[in-house]
Formats: sequence, structure tokens, C-alpha cells
Amino acid sequence: MRYMLGQIFGSGRFRIGFSIFTFILLTVLIYPLFVTDPPLKTVSRGTFLSPGIYVNVYDSMGFSPLYTLLLDGDVERRIASKLSEDDRTAMQEWLVKAGLSEDAIDTQDTAALLDLWNANFDPGIRLPGMTNADRNYYIRLNAGLQGLLATEGAIVALPNPETGTLDEQSVIDQTNYVNINEVPNTRLLPLGTDNFGRDVLTQLVAATGVSLTIGLVAGTVATLIGLILGLFSGFLGGMIDDVIMFITNLFTVIPSFVLLILISFSIGQESRGALTIAVVIGLTSWVWTTRAVRAQVISLRNRDHVNLSRLSGHSTVYILMADILPYIASYVVMAFILQISSGILAEAGLSILGLGPRTTEVPTLGLMMQWSMIYQAPYLGKWWAYFPVILVIALITFSMTLMNTGLDRVFNPTLRD
Repeated sequence: MRYMLGQIFGSGRFRIGFSIFTFILLTVLIYPLFVTDPPLKTVSRGTFLSPGIYVNVYDSMGFSPLYTLLLDGDVERRIASKLSEDDRTAMQEWLVKAGLSEDAIDTQDTAALLDLWNANFDPGIRLPGMTNADRNYYIRLNAGLQGLLATEGAIVALPNPETGTLDEQSVIDQTNYVNINEVPNTRLLPLGTDNFGRDVLTQLVAATGVSLTIGLVAGTVATLIGLILGLFSGFLGGMIDDVIMFITNLFTVIPSFVLLILISFSIGQESRGALTIAVVIGLTSWVWTTRAVRAQVISLRNRDHVNLSRLSGHSTVYILMADILPYIASYVVMAFILQISSGILAEAGLSILGLGPRTTEVPTLGLMMQWSMIYQAPYLGKWWAYFPVILVIALITFSMTLMNTGLDRVFNPTLRD
């Protein structure tokens, strides 16, 4: 056993695949210990919040001490955050349509551009070719430009209940900063939120665990069915072999994914739990394992040690378990690994079609992809809602393929030579 493990872990491909898979598995196990929020809990009212650290504004202004930092380029970065190059170009287009000469507009001179804009922009004017969406954009842009070049601080005022006026409480200078560690309410969202306002990273970790479980159950069911049928078909031959191969051929003719779609649809949305989907995937994915195991058993059933076991009066089950299964165990393990990977991909495909597990209990990688597609995350440029899911699916299948290839090179003498 030690020699075999040394050979397996001596394979570079197996080590790389095993390392990637172990990292994913450890993340699934350890992450919930630090972030205990339920994966489907809504943490924001907005949709598709971008990745970053979110600091409570009320706490920052009212309670946290302020520090003065003198940083180079802070004014330029503040202006660029509110007035991008696209905004400058849009302002130039509006001014040209309003009758100004394009040569008189310098989009890189912020002060001159703002002077022209403030002197000519009127939100009530509808220029030729301007849609309502364009008009609303210019109104929002104009509102964001107010006080852009101001050097004074922002005044914090509270209403006076006696006079009904606002009383100045403090002034926040443009050089004031807060230490994020001293703000009591912050939230790190490394992958932002989805369309429902749920933490994508927490959801992704939980979905990975559920998808791995689905793949494990589906792989176990498919491998067990394929192994049992392949063993008896290849060893007994005759009528039993004909019947098993007839059933196998029937499942071969019908594409397994089409069969999977039909069965999932007939089950109904309310009955489709993650475990149910895993079992259905396993029940439709055993065909090629049966064929492969049968071929291996046929090549072993007339070996001398098998004939000697027959002559000794051992039962068929004993011969299969003691004299044949150990010789094909490595092959079965490789088939099991591929079945897990196929199960995860099958669940993702079903969920994208809307035939995956019901959506109110647990997330899966396929369900996350379906949600991002339904709410048009790819078209809105919200990459964090779908790209990490694709990356995790690719890493899981890639790692398992590498492990399988590494095992194949160890147990297949032809490839090893």
C-alpha cells in the first residue's frame, strides 16, 4: 500500500489535481466556521453590489475619530471618480448639439468644461435625437457635478426640534480620513452581492459543498450500478449477459442528458431536492461504467487463479469480490472520479435549464448560474455573479481530470512505459 501511494503521489499530474481539489474542499469546510450567515440570507437592499469593503456612513461621520492625511493626487482622484472620460465626452456632445463650437470645448480642462456646462445646461431642453434615457443620464450627471471643484469641507447639521432649522454640528474637511478598523459596522464582500442582495462568496462556498455532495452521491450510485451489472454480465455471460447488455444498449441509444431532463421534469419542482437530483443523475449515468467493467471482467474470468477458485467450490459472489474486483479496483476508482465530475456538470446543466433542485433550500453552482442568467448579469457586466461560479466548476473538473490522468499513468503499464 505504501509503495502504491508513493507511485500515485509521485505523479505530478495527480499532485496538482489533488492539491486543487483539497484546497476547494478545505475552503468549503473552513469558511462556514468564520462566516456563519446562512448562504441565502439577504444582506443588502440593492442588487449586484460590486466587490469591496462597505463602511457604515453614519458611524464614520458621527462616532469614529477623524484623522488628517496629506496625500498626493487626492483631488484628481476625487474628480475622476465623479467625472470620467466618458462623462466628459458626453458633456461635449451635449454642448455641441446645443450650438457651441467643438473647438471651444476642452474636455481635459475641468474648470473650463464645468463653466461651459453650468452656463448652458438646461434639464428642460430636449435636443434632437435625445431619448428619455439620455435626458435622465444628463440630469444625474449634472446633479453629481455640484460642488465638484469646491475646496471647503462638508457641513454636518442636525434639525433643531425647537426652531425647525438645521444646526451645524461639525465640518468634514477634504483631508479627513477614518481608520476602517475603528468603524464599528463594516462588511467585507469579496465577491459583492447577487441580484437578490445575497453575499456571493458565502453563497458560492455553500453551493460548492452542495454540488460536491450531488456529484459524490451521483457518482456513487452510477458506479455501484455499473460495477454490479458489469461484474455479473462479464463473469456469468450467456442469457444474463444478453439481458444486461440489451438494457445497457437501450440506455446507450437514448442520450442520458435527454433522459435526465425528462425524469427531472416529471418529478416536479417541489419534489426536486438536491439529493433527489443526485440520485436521478446516478440512475442515468451508469452505462459506460457497465461496459468498461464488463470488458475488464471478460479479460479476467478465465485466468488460472479464477479457475482454481471455481474448482475450490467458491460462490460466484466470493469469486467476484476476492478474485476479480481487486484487479479492476484501480479502474473502478478512476471511473468513480469521472462520475463525480460528470454529476456536477449534469446538475449545472439541469439547473441552467430550470430543472435543478428547488431554489428555496440550498444553492448549487448550477442554480447560481441560472440566477445570473435570468437577471442578465453577463449583459449588465456584473462578472462577480457568474464568473467565480464558472471558475469553480472548471477547477473541480480540471482537478479531477488531472487526478484521473495521474492514476491512469500509474496503473496502466502501457502509459507508464
